[in-house]
Amino acid sequence: MMYLVDSHCHLNELNDKNIPTSIDNILEDAKDQSVGFVMTVATTIPGYLEMRQQIGERNNVAFSCGVHPLNVSNSYNYEELHQYSSSPEVIAIGETGLDFCHNKDNITLQKDSFIRHISVGKALDKPVIIHMRDACKDTLEILVAEKIYECGGILHCFTGDLETARKLLDMGCYISFSGIITFRNADELQVVARYVPADRILLETDSPYLAPVPHRGKQNRPAYLRDIALHLSLLRDVPIEVLAKQTTDNFSNLFGLNLPND
Repeated sequence: MMYLVDSHCHLNELNDKNIPTSIDNILEDAKDQSVGFVMTVATTIPGYLEMRQQIGERNNVAFSCGVHPLNVSNSYNYEELHQYSSSPEVIAIGETGLDFCHNKDNITLQKDSFIRHISVGKALDKPVIIHMRDACKDTLEILVAEKIYECGGILHCFTGDLETARKLLDMGCYISFSGIITFRNADELQVVARYVPADRILLETDSPYLAPVPHRGKQNRPAYLRDIALHLSLLRDVPIEVLAKQTTDNFSNLFGLNLPND
């Protein structure tokens, strides 16, 4: 039986009025499409707390804790980040990183927050989820300076070029592909998707954003991960079952979990 892992979604943000959106419905729909495990990712500390309360403890859901670069401010208490990230249900730190596409007014704050997240990741020995938009040079510089290899990193929803991917791989990072690889204008990204070594690939939906073909225009859901996996398997010329096993193994190895792999 095939088993897929959605390595990055935002379960608490799914609110499509046209379909059932309870957590149970979402996870059951995902299971019907062979998606057996998801990581739901925080973008603020209050959001993390709300997410934990809404979802509770489940054996098929793990959490991250962090502050998205577009949500950083002087008011954040990074001691709280460390405190909440210490929970065993939190397996990753973030999402953090740099986003100069949507906001260049708080670059210093973004960089400081990014460095603090990596520091927490190293202190707790938990991988860091990295968001990178129009900030490749600065992101790479921080990852090198802060020794990301000491805790591990995931470049979530990767959209960079082959050179950037090579540099990230050299640092020990994993590359996570989203529904963007199914888009018609994703030729350069598809080259990267063929290149990344099999043992460094992860899959994600980034739900509720970036629904893959053939679901464009809809709110994304973890169940749609199967479409992403199928497209990537065709790009890499491997059976989807092989890709599913490899990416599940990768997730298990990175986070020290024992998930089914067939």
